[in-house]
Amino acid sequence: MDGQDYLNQLASTVRPDKKSRHGFLSSPIFKVLVAGIALFVLIAIIGSTLSGSRASVKEQAISLKLHIDNTLEVIAEYQPSVKSSELRSLSASLYSVLSNTNRDFADAITELYGYKAGAEDKKLVEAADLEKDELESSLFEAKINGILDQVYANKMAYEISLITTRETNLRKATGNEQLRSVLGTSYDSLNTLYGGFDDFFQNN
Repeated sequence: MDGQDYLNQLASTVRPDKKSRHGFLSSPIFKVLVAGIALFVLIAIIGSTLSGSRASVKEQAISLKLHIDNTLEVIAEYQPSVKSSELRSLSASLYSVLSNTNRDFADAITELYGYKAGAEDKKLVEAADLEKDELESSLFEAKINGILDQVYANKMAYEISLITTRETNLRKATGNEQLRSVLGTSYDSLNTLYGGFDDFFQNN
């Protein structure tokens, strides 16, 4: 054996086996480890999603409560200025329905989420107040321009559609029967009133 053959033989004995580089990656232990990590990540994602959904339902409920509160305040402020006795009667019925909803709804979300008036998330309050400001601005302008009745009927029909849409979404999102019952009763009553406001707006 000459010197070159000897060196080649020596190199072959110390050269790492290429397959050995992938030995751990293809081992059962590595596969089990990867599967475990993947399962952990999946569980974490599902848990986070479910937690977010619960928070979202609570936020929807509180947002609806704030919206009803504000709508009641606007009705109380502008109803006395409505000229039509028919529209005032519709408005009084709407106020009554929303007041009853507000009472029962508050009881339900207090039991479910520990709701406390005045302790709502600042962002939810700001969003609700912005909607209220826009509604009040429209009604104030209509009042000074002598067209309050028409605009009031239109805006109350719109408010009913907003509230009933939120009630529908919340009923789908919650499994609590007490809350679903309150929302269902309110939806039916508001849906009946919607036609009266919309008809008045269309015909005056």
